[in-house]
Amino acid sequence: MKIKTGDKVRVMRGKDAGKEGTVTKVLLKADKVIVEGVNMIKKHQKPNNANPQGGIVDKEAAIAVSNVMLLDPESNKPTRVGAEIKDGKKVRIAKKSGKELTAAAPVKTDGKED
Repeated sequence: MKIKTGDKVRVMRGKDAGKEGTVTKVLLKADKVIVEGVNMIKKHQKPNNANPQGGIVDKEAAIAVSNVMLLDPESNKPTRVGAEIKDGKKVRIAKKSGKELTAAAPVKTDGKED
């Protein structure tokens, strides 16, 4: 998967098309990502120690990775991702500008959804 945790992405398809956000979690087995502030759902929460009142909470749901595109760091437009070998290391490259994409936080690989 070419999208990693911490990447800035734009949603290209679905009810939230055009919205931008940061990837907070990557679900490798399901080929989905969770993007901050996108695909919000209402979840009925039972009372627990963290939320003693319970009630209805808003949270982000997973979205298919095929429905998001990485944003080019130079032009802030959606771009495809390539790879090149630089100094013996494989780095991600933005196809639109040719710039190297900065290293994101490590990918969470639990593969399950909350």
